[in-house]
Amino acid sequence: MLRKFYKMHGIGNDYIYFDCFNQKIKNPSALAVRLSDRHFSIGGDGVILLCPSKLADCAMRMFNADGSEGKMCGNGVRCVGKLARDLGYVNGDICTVETLSGVKTLQFSFGADGKVASAKVDMGAAVLNGKLIPSTFEGAQVVDCPAVFGGEEYKITLVSMGNPHCVVFKEPDGLELEKIGPLFENSPLFPERINTEFVRVDNRNELTMRVWERGSGETWACGTGACAVAVAAVLNGFADKNTPITVHLKGGDLVITYTDKTVYMEGAATLAFTGEVEI
Repeated sequence: MLRKFYKMHGIGNDYIYFDCFNQKIKNPSALAVRLSDRHFSIGGDGVILLCPSKLADCAMRMFNADGSEGKMCGNGVRCVGKLARDLGYVNGDICTVETLSGVKTLQFSFGADGKVASAKVDMGAAVLNGKLIPSTFEGAQVVDCPAVFGGEEYKITLVSMGNPHCVVFKEPDGLELEKIGPLFENSPLFPERINTEFVRVDNRNELTMRVWERGSGETWACGTGACAVAVAAVLNGFADKNTPITVHLKGGDLVITYTDKTVYMEGAATLAFTGEVEI
């Protein structure tokens, strides 16, 4: 059975998207495992479904390359909004998207072709409580806290933006992330696993990061991770609230603003190509 797909990315964080307004996808978890392979299939960081919603203009479900379902994807939600707008399921420059971490509101910017080029997303308030990340740490905040991974001590800051993140302010260039990342991801400190960012502070308005995502490994970009990094930088005194912070990732830049009430994320949403696949 052939199903149409859309290969899309947010600054290199690429997923395979299916429009489920007019077609059904059975067992998307297994499909994500099969289609994400970059040598023997389409290739991507996972599969994302654009679905109808009773709570918002549309809904998204996202599945990592290992088949696990994620509650949120910052780069993915921008692409879901673009796909919904470009396909005519929503009108205007505002779109609401239902996710497993709540309804997110997007404001679009358009390219010369009249299609969505980028989006600013209200990502909601950052969760800082150690137990709610979730982790074995307690307290209203876990900031610059020592923890041991693979026999080495790191100072970590924990932030959840719908997905749990562990932020380490350590020069990211030259790190053997394929060895270090799994030590964080599968640590017993994090009962639901963890996404980990290694960050360099360039100045008070710019950060550079690499990310190891649970279920996907190192990716070129992570929207919730960039949000978590900006929040962690403010908490550690490296940056300021209510000020745009440019986060440099492997695939490009995201602009994050951390306020007293919410976190805003702004970045590109790009359609790479469309196709059909037998499922």
